[in-house]
Amino acid sequence: MERKVVSVVVNDSANEKLIRLLEEQLTRSNQQNEELLKQIESLSQQVRYLTKLLYGSKTEKSKYQAAEGQGSLFDDDPFFKESEQTEKQSQQTVSYTVVRKVNKKKRNDLLRDDVGIEMVHHHPKHTVCDCCEHQMIEIGSTLVREEAKFIPAKIVKVQHIEHAYECKMCKNDASQSAQIKRGKAPQPPIQRSIASPSMLARVIYDKFMQYLPLYRQVKEWERNGLLTNDKNLSNWVIRVAEDWLLPVYEKIKNVLMLKSFMHVDETYSQILNRSDGKSAQSNAYNWVFRSVPSQGPIIVLFHSSLSRGRAVLEDFTTNFKGTIICDGYSAYGNLPDITFANCWAHERRYWLKANSKHGQAGVDYCDQLYRLERKFKHLPPGKRRKARQKHSKPIVEKFLKWVEDSPFYGTNTLAKAAGYTLKHAQGLKAFLFDGRIEIDNNPAENAIRPNVIGRKNWLFSVSEAGARANAICLSLAETAKANGIDFYQYLVKLLMDLPNLPIHQQPEILNNYMPWSKNIKTTCVMK
Repeated sequence: MERKVVSVVVNDSANEKLIRLLEEQLTRSNQQNEELLKQIESLSQQVRYLTKLLYGSKTEKSKYQAAEGQGSLFDDDPFFKESEQTEKQSQQTVSYTVVRKVNKKKRNDLLRDDVGIEMVHHHPKHTVCDCCEHQMIEIGSTLVREEAKFIPAKIVKVQHIEHAYECKMCKNDASQSAQIKRGKAPQPPIQRSIASPSMLARVIYDKFMQYLPLYRQVKEWERNGLLTNDKNLSNWVIRVAEDWLLPVYEKIKNVLMLKSFMHVDETYSQILNRSDGKSAQSNAYNWVFRSVPSQGPIIVLFHSSLSRGRAVLEDFTTNFKGTIICDGYSAYGNLPDITFANCWAHERRYWLKANSKHGQAGVDYCDQLYRLERKFKHLPPGKRRKARQKHSKPIVEKFLKWVEDSPFYGTNTLAKAAGYTLKHAQGLKAFLFDGRIEIDNNPAENAIRPNVIGRKNWLFSVSEAGARANAICLSLAETAKANGIDFYQYLVKLLMDLPNLPIHQQPEILNNYMPWSKNIKTTCVMK
């Protein structure tokens, strides 16, 4: 009996060890399965996202939102009834949309009212009556059609001749010194060059407003009578930018740095001959700085650099004290006297990339804020801040709490969206406390588009000097356009006047040549 008991005890002990071992293996297997499932989900999301980039629509509308047909969440809010909620206004909006769609197909091309008129009269070849052979009398005329006639540009050789005059009476009088007066030709933008202000303005206008590369302009100039090459055109642009446009650029920059809010963004570019020793394939960068509408005339400035580092931003904004509206790039932070407001369009994009129900929940929170912003758009800054505090702040707080409480862990797109949100929570709340702060950085992204379009056409800059000239010219082009100024006429005005003014000794003269000045608005207004 004792031997049997011992045997049973031994067997029970071995079974317990085996059970514990199997339980540990099962636990490890379950953990591995959970990790693999998370990895599969993460990779599946990446595949869906990349497939959408390749084959899907590029819109940022969500398929979930389209399927559910969500409307405004605030139609019944009395706060908005004054401007948006009458039945009559809704009917007007619908009918206006229908009319636009119909008229768009039937719309004819139109000429501006200030275009010159040339009349071509068509009379019969013979005005003698075939019956009685008497002279016929005109009884009326009919306008049968109007057409647009294109007159090609032409180049004229302008010779500046200075004439000298002498007083013969004083010359014959021994007691008087000879009196001589000479007419003085205006100073050219570039010494010992055939390039006139109008020609230089056209070269710069075609490149930075029509996005026509210099090498493609050469053939057109040759057709009009000028034999040149793209290297000469490039040198002209660089010289003009450095000598005459840079002082205007610096003056505009000083005005921008005195403001308390601005949008900032950056995009890559390419410079072949770099001073830092890196290869031509390495990315250079163009930064864009844009003022906000509530602080006076719109200013758009580009800045070329070899780096995307914080030092570039810190150097450019040395005299700036205020708030920068930007995306979540790490360079935007830890600068003295500067606070940062983050962009809700980037925030929404992170949740949209998740392409799932949880991702759509994050998108819905962002959409609620944007629907409110459309309501607040025309409010003055003070009232907009109060409206945001009342209506937007609870949504933001609810959204951030939802992110904090949600178990989004790992490396998938949902986890990245949650991490981005929590990391920039303070910056995302900044717009709630000042009505002058925009909810997103879209103004800067829109301002940088001309640089991107130009990059697709002229591809690269050969030198850093060329890249700086590009930034200066783009800055003046976009600032002029934002203020309703004809950029070509503006360039002609600058290149005719500035070479003959003491702008370096009296820089206050440049106040009369700012794109928003009365002098420029009078002479260079966009038609």
